[in-house]
Amino acid sequence: MTMTIAATGTHVELDCAHGDFSGVLSTDARNQFSVAGTFVREHGGPVRADQAPDIRPAIFAGSLQANSMALTIRLSDTDDLIGSFSLARGAQGRIVKCL
Repeated sequence: MTMTIAATGTHVELDCAHGDFSGVLSTDARNQFSVAGTFVREHGGPVRADQAPDIRPAIFAGSLQANSMALTIRLSDTDDLIGSFSLARGAQGRIVKCL
């Protein structure tokens, strides 16, 4: 997984998926955060021009400690857990996109 944080929003790339949330990522007094965004499942093969992406509402929640982040992604309409991830600032993520 990789995460790109900008002043206008954050983009997350996963194997066969990606997610986004807007605004600045800010934490509370315990260095925890929870923000609403979108999660998009991808699939292998060509994408048809008339095919709408599978965009779902999601909650991105976690905590920061020094140069590491714990992140959980959960679909907010079904409460399905996408996964829990550990990220390290400056570390290269490994992503395998769908073929």
